[in-house]
Amino acid sequence: MYTIIATLKVKEGKMDEAIQILKEDIPKFMKNEPGCLTYIPHTVKGEGNSTTIVIYEKYADKDAFKLHSANLMTSMGRLFALLDPQMDIKTCTEIL
Repeated sequence: MYTIIATLKVKEGKMDEAIQILKEDIPKFMKNEPGCLTYIPHTVKGEGNSTTIVIYEKYADKDAFKLHSANLMTSMGRLFALLDPQMDIKTCTEIL
């Protein structure tokens, strides 16, 4: 398994639009990327986090993640237009 935790910052005033895009676009690319096992976006509670989205992603293997990465501008281009440029991407290894 190949796991990614992505932290995104949404431009001020664009969170509702970003959430709607995620709801519309994730099912589409999940259907076209069978190696993407899980792709779950989360909003973050607490002061100073009103523009933060964290996405938990799980792929069958590194090649499945590479395919997803290659398709990102097509599958998530609408979302990228609403994001601040900085992203924090962490590659994780499961303990169990």
